[in-house]
Amino acid sequence: MHLTLHLTTACNMACRYCYWPPKAGGRMSLQTARQALAFGAELAGGSCGIVFFGGEPLLERELIARTMAEARAMTAAGRGRFHFKITTNGLAMDDEFLELAQREGLLIAMSFDGLREAHDAHRRLPDGSGTFDILLPRLRRLLDAKPYANVIMVVNPDTVGHFAAGVEFLIELGVRYLVVALNFAAEWTDDHAEELRRQYLRLGRRYVRWTRQGLKFYLSPFEAKIASHVDLGCYDSQRCDLGSRQLSVDPEGWLFPCVQFPRTGRASRWCVGHVATGLDRAALAARNAEARRRPDDCNKCALAGRCLHTCACLNWQATGSVEQVSPMLCRHEQTLIPIADRVAKILYRRNDPLFIQKHYNPAYPVLSLLEDAGQ
Repeated sequence: MHLTLHLTTACNMACRYCYWPPKAGGRMSLQTARQALAFGAELAGGSCGIVFFGGEPLLERELIARTMAEARAMTAAGRGRFHFKITTNGLAMDDEFLELAQREGLLIAMSFDGLREAHDAHRRLPDGSGTFDILLPRLRRLLDAKPYANVIMVVNPDTVGHFAAGVEFLIELGVRYLVVALNFAAEWTDDHAEELRRQYLRLGRRYVRWTRQGLKFYLSPFEAKIASHVDLGCYDSQRCDLGSRQLSVDPEGWLFPCVQFPRTGRASRWCVGHVATGLDRAALAARNAEARRRPDDCNKCALAGRCLHTCACLNWQATGSVEQVSPMLCRHEQTLIPIADRVAKILYRRNDPLFIQKHYNPAYPVLSLLEDAGQ
């Protein structure tokens, strides 16, 4: 079994923008981090991924370094195997931290929302000023040090008009792994949804052009939907299953089935144990059963096997219920899937070699890395 633990190392914000508002002042102790490592190693019975999360996890850089050192010692003693990732807004990321990340094999995912107009609309300092000019040089430095670093781009209703141009900007900057996250919890109007459709159509044309040019890139909305067509069974088996492969650890060590739920607190029904005492499997099973219930309209839909409606965390963020699907999510999936299918059809009919390798050869990620290393 492989397990991923999200450690919420720091809950204060260096930037006001975050996907969920954490409790102010929460900080994880080294003791709690040690307990999380031991818990993860035992529960996984093998490889355990550790994701440093927040708030802004780089507020606790020393804790991160010491946690990875503890994990190295555990691995040397035969008490588990670990790999690490961090999700950061980049404000506290400097050369010293990048050197640490290189030494430890720490993967970095950095939030950056594309064009200045989109990024500065939400990612601001406490004085209200934008962070685009501060973070762009740091993003360039990250890509120099780690060319395959993930970049997370959040799209809001008020920034959707900059979506495609923002993706183009980041791809041309050198981003090769771009994860797009729509803020489904925001207020999307019909006009916003129609603008999103236009943006996806533009990106579909760019996807074809970039692929035909031999450019290697990963653009999450298209890759996921194309994968759901190429191998529906594989895609369906890898979709969100609340708490089955990932658990979140809050600063005090309490366990939750997803990063969305620590804010509900230890007294909520979403708390499913503690790293010191173990997982409450009955509580987790009950939450899973709840999350697997779906409206009849979803069960009858032709796109059900390819749709994000199964993500309980996303549903809860958008509607307050793991069972209730956001109308905007439904509209988004009905918009994106036909566009992604059209893109794939064009490239498949042209027998594009990069497209065929990317979506039909399971060994492509490894072969691509080897090819890049030999250049």
